[in-house]
Amino acid sequence: MPEPTQDPTSGPVRPRRRQARGERRIAQLLDAAASVFCANGYTAASTNSIAREAGVSPGTLYQFFPNKEAIAVELGDQLLTRWRETYGQALTPTHLALPLDRLLDAVIDPLIQFNRENPAFAVLMHGPDIPGQVTQEHDALHSSMLTRVEDILGAYLADVPKTDTDRVAQMLFTVFKAGLILIMAADPAERDAYTTELKRVLFRYLEPLAEGSGLACRADTPASAR
Repeated sequence: MPEPTQDPTSGPVRPRRRQARGERRIAQLLDAAASVFCANGYTAASTNSIAREAGVSPGTLYQFFPNKEAIAVELGDQLLTRWRETYGQALTPTHLALPLDRLLDAVIDPLIQFNRENPAFAVLMHGPDIPGQVTQEHDALHSSMLTRVEDILGAYLADVPKTDTDRVAQMLFTVFKAGLILIMAADPAERDAYTTELKRVLFRYLEPLAEGSGLACRADTPASAR
């Protein structure tokens, strides 16, 4: 029997509409999984609790994901893609023309904002028993992010030897991660204050190096970093 033809002017065919519904259902399940992972942790989460959070039956969930690990891998992939886009925009050479205080704002603010908007990111990237695929992809992205920091810092502190800027980049990276943990663990009303403290620490650390390169004089020290 010949396959039915579709008038190209009559709109999308029915399978395409089913696909769109399927994509919406997947997004619904991933949002539910993010909430459950944040509330219970990855290890304690279950497909039943994810289905309940999404308002669907377990059978509906299994139409799209065979198990919890598959959900975590898909969610982790989406979050890593967004994180890659965020830090790519934050750690850009165009920010090199900014004074040190504004450079820190331009880099740190979007990274903090991403983590505040996506709390499941920390759960999936750093929690125990996370699927190996997620961990491997995170480690690779972590390495590329550190390389980007080294490159940006090396260009910003052009007069400082590379071995020194690489060491400074490692220190900045470690201090930022520790500060991020504090910010995310703080009461939401206190997170802006902790962000200011993190910027103050980084400014005080970088200011002598920037002065040595003739960069700190581009702007006065911000009140929040004094």
